[in-house]
Amino acid sequence: MNIDISTPALLFPAITLLLLAYTNRFVALATLARGLRQRYLDLNEPSETVLGQIKNLRTRLLLIRNMQALGILSFFSCVLSMVLMYLHRQQLADYIFGASLFLLLGSLTLSFIETQISTKALNLELSDLEQKTVKGPK
Repeated sequence: MNIDISTPALLFPAITLLLLAYTNRFVALATLARGLRQRYLDLNEPSETVLGQIKNLRTRLLLIRNMQALGILSFFSCVLSMVLMYLHRQQLADYIFGASLFLLLGSLTLSFIETQISTKALNLELSDLEQKTVKGPK
């Protein structure tokens, strides 16, 4: 199967929007980490919820970093594929474009995993609130 130079270009808007979404996730996570840090410092003895959230944030930060790396590599591979097509190296360009699709797939997989972990973090917060509601204010 031969692809032309416009095929990798079709991924440009998708990858760009994906990287923007990943950056937004990172910014939100950084804000959350700063708030959690303050919460940790305000407590004399950190609760299990706060310690769980810290562990969760570390995992999510690692995933987001890797999501971004795979997304950037996918974008780079798309551009390289187009350059190779321009240089009439069609077979190599096809392989590089295929690699960019797999890199994008890996990035999306990590994004899915990070979303699942994020949901667990929210459930941890909500269960902490429920416990405080049941026990009543101190």
